[in-house]
Amino acid sequence: MENKLDLIELLAYVDPAALDYQEWVNVGMALKHEGYTASDWDQWSESDSRYRAGECFKKWTSFEGNGSPVTGATITQMAKDNGWQPRSQREDHELDWNDEISGDYVVIDKNWIEGKEIKEPSAWNPVRELTRYLEALFESTENVGYVTETYEVTDDKTGEIVHKPTKGASDRTAGKLIELLSQSNGDIGSVLGDYNEKAGAWIRFNPLDGNGVKNDNVTEFRYALVESDGMEIEKQNAVLRELELPIACLVHSGKRSLHAIVRVDAADYPEYRKRVDYLYDVCKKNGFIVDSQNRNPSRLSRMPGIERNGKKQFIVDTNIGKANWEEWNEWIEGINDDLPDPESLTDFWNDMPEKAPPLIHGLLRQGHKMLMAGPSKAGKSFALIELSIALAEGRKWLSWDCTRGKILYVNLELDRASCLHRFKDVYTALGWPPDNLSNIDIWNLRGKSVPMDKLAPKLIRRAQKSNYIAVIIDPIYKVLTGDENSADQMAHFTNQFDKICTELGSSVIYCHHHSKGSQGNKKSMDRASGSGVFARDPDALIDLVELELTDSLMKQEEGKAMCAVYQKYMETHNFNYLDEHVSQDDLLSVTSMVDHAKRSIPDYMDAANKEADAAVQKVRIRSAWRVEGTLREYPKFEAVNMWFDYPVHVVDETGGLKDIEPEGEGPAWKKNFDKKKSNKDRKEEQKEALETAYEACSIDENVTVDALAEFMGVTDKTVRNRIKTHGGFWVDDGQVGRK
Repeated sequence: MENKLDLIELLAYVDPAALDYQEWVNVGMALKHEGYTASDWDQWSESDSRYRAGECFKKWTSFEGNGSPVTGATITQMAKDNGWQPRSQREDHELDWNDEISGDYVVIDKNWIEGKEIKEPSAWNPVRELTRYLEALFESTENVGYVTETYEVTDDKTGEIVHKPTKGASDRTAGKLIELLSQSNGDIGSVLGDYNEKAGAWIRFNPLDGNGVKNDNVTEFRYALVESDGMEIEKQNAVLRELELPIACLVHSGKRSLHAIVRVDAADYPEYRKRVDYLYDVCKKNGFIVDSQNRNPSRLSRMPGIERNGKKQFIVDTNIGKANWEEWNEWIEGINDDLPDPESLTDFWNDMPEKAPPLIHGLLRQGHKMLMAGPSKAGKSFALIELSIALAEGRKWLSWDCTRGKILYVNLELDRASCLHRFKDVYTALGWPPDNLSNIDIWNLRGKSVPMDKLAPKLIRRAQKSNYIAVIIDPIYKVLTGDENSADQMAHFTNQFDKICTELGSSVIYCHHHSKGSQGNKKSMDRASGSGVFARDPDALIDLVELELTDSLMKQEEGKAMCAVYQKYMETHNFNYLDEHVSQDDLLSVTSMVDHAKRSIPDYMDAANKEADAAVQKVRIRSAWRVEGTLREYPKFEAVNMWFDYPVHVVDETGGLKDIEPEGEGPAWKKNFDKKKSNKDRKEEQKEALETAYEACSIDENVTVDALAEFMGVTDKTVRNRIKTHGGFWVDDGQVGRK
């Protein structure tokens, strides 16, 4: 049956020797559940040194099944973990979503490769075999490690006697060994010592310092060992050659595997590890099941010129594939080159392709990237939530119209409940009916976030069928990898956003923080913290900078708020009076509006006064911001001034903020003067800041230390210290209240 063929084929990717006992049993249970025979399990298990005849059949009869059976999916996952891919993915070079998005490096399909025959040497010359090996891998002055002595241990699982190699010797150079071998009359044992013919002998493929046989004793990280026990040896030979690995020497182990000594030419141990990981990854993706225990540079490999159990350990070939690591690496990187060919402009001059439709009109196109930068008090998260809602509802965000569609909001910072409440609070504050809630998906990843290069494929896999027009990631510092001041590392980081845009066809919108210090005298594209890549990479850069409010403006705003309250009460309870007696000038005068209110709505005066006081307090806790930007697809826009009236941003339609300077943009004498504040003034400012933050956060009813810290842009510890100094608040298990 077709299913049976599939699972037996998958088992070629699973090495029984690499599994523990329970994993091995799970394979048997899965095979039985899917209708296979005990012989199938037994034949696959034979390649494991722990194999005992009859054990599979004995176990098979005990697999009776239960409510949660082990199915063929277990084998499928094991095969995937070792490089197997469904045929559709192999043919189309699509990504396996459990891998990083970094290229498939798929060169071959081992299922379509015929095995390449291996011939034993026609004239057996042990000395010549070993001499060829030494000449191929070592300089004459380099020390060589080798082992001929063994000791016996009993395998705990199988009860069999196993021969293990000792540390061996490393005190002689390759040149000396070659000299002694040439004088040995064919007796290798007289040079290296006699070996146990049941066990064979081993040799280390990297040169040593002569003082030991550990990784620290390796003097040149020149070679790595590639070996597999999970496929036919003739097919191993064919696959290794098809992969063009830079093999210095290929040795038959005398049993069921080939030992490929591959040139990696690493400068040091860290680079060696990276190159071996890369090498093994390429092998696995091409169906060659690598024994991952062979990673160490001081690892033992089978010595050619030796016989064990009557089978020869011999050199199959030397200098196979590419000449060196660099040449092979360049070939592998280019083999899956899916870059487009150059195009002639003449072919499209009279038939230009359509541009991507706008997502945020005048600001960002669909499938493009946008970065929002600002300091911690700017309410960037609230601005992104406002944008999410505007896109979902097809409404205006700040000064820009938005295309309606489905969005994914990736929440990396807030706990799930707080995030959901924020969306509802913002909807309520905006006064918009939630007509299109189904257009908003939220992916809550607080405490579960991973680096961006690992998150991107997981995000794409989950989002590929949802037709999102935008993916909003808040904030990026949670998934930032590398040094944010390194252009090279940040380019790799931001490339992940390109992959999301390309794979999903949606825009990626993310936020980042400002660098330290005053921002007012900087250009918008220079304010984001870290490398200039953050400014150059996005198609739209939106920057928020705080405005320094003057006393006169604040009094003006307080007056407007009070007047609006009295006007509302008169509209509700005595509209005729308002229409007949209140002029346009009166509507802007607190004194006049209070007098009119006393005459027209005396019964509601207490309530109006109370609401007016609350409106003034709300004005006092507002902050003012200017939105500037740098765009790639659209002309530069005029700066947008707005208030952050927790929890939403409100555009300043009256122009009151137009002439206000950003923080830090005043003259030098004023900056120096402002620095000379007394301790008393600073404490008073801190006290007012705490009260302002408390009032702002009390909209959520329960005020927490975390919320205050976020609003004030300080740490939890600073908040607790200020509460203690203030004296008018209490703290209990993170909750804050007035005494």
